[in-house]
Amino acid sequence: MQTLAPKSVRVLLIDDHAIMRSGLRLLIESEPELSVVGEAGNCADALTAAHTHQPDIILLDLALHGANGLDLIPELRVAAKRARILILTGVLETDEHERAVRLGARGVVLKEKEPEVLIKAIIKVHDGELWLDHSMIASLFGGRAQNGAARKPSPEATKIVALTKREREVITLIGEGLKNKRIAERLFISEGTVRNHLTTVFSKLEVADRMELMMYAYRHGLAKPLL
Repeated sequence: MQTLAPKSVRVLLIDDHAIMRSGLRLLIESEPELSVVGEAGNCADALTAAHTHQPDIILLDLALHGANGLDLIPELRVAAKRARILILTGVLETDEHERAVRLGARGVVLKEKEPEVLIKAIIKVHDGELWLDHSMIASLFGGRAQNGAARKPSPEATKIVALTKREREVITLIGEGLKNKRIAERLFISEGTVRNHLTTVFSKLEVADRMELMMYAYRHGLAKPLL
């Protein structure tokens, strides 16, 4: 008898509507590479489920029985350190979306989008990419950066000027969602050299990790958004 390969992306659903969770489970598990490992409808159950199941992706609603899902993000990141958080929300305020990303979420999908958009977002975020559509990127990063530039010189200009050509190439490929191995192949350098470049870039731009670097790159035009 043939043994089926285990599904590679494990998803935890956090939404306070049972019908919504049921629909999401059916949608997600219709994809061969995705599985739902747990569900939660409130903050306490969400933290327990995250700790117990250690999912790859946490699909989080922003409204949980009167609580704000944003406040849960830091605790979820501690409970499931390897999980990547993807916001699925009906909230349209971009300030909420920006705060979610700054707190550590890897993307935002609006509930009004087509189902296939959510599936693609889950897979892309699992692969290490950010998921923000054009309008969100323009609102969160592009527009704000342009308005600031119109009023006064960017305080980041000195940092960016200090980047070498090779460091800019690495940043561009990070913006495309590539891992160190693929970056090394594209630039014909070793993975160790890629890591060294990233260490220097993190220091020069004063960012903490790859996610912050991607956000910085999109905001300051060092990389183009994927969507």
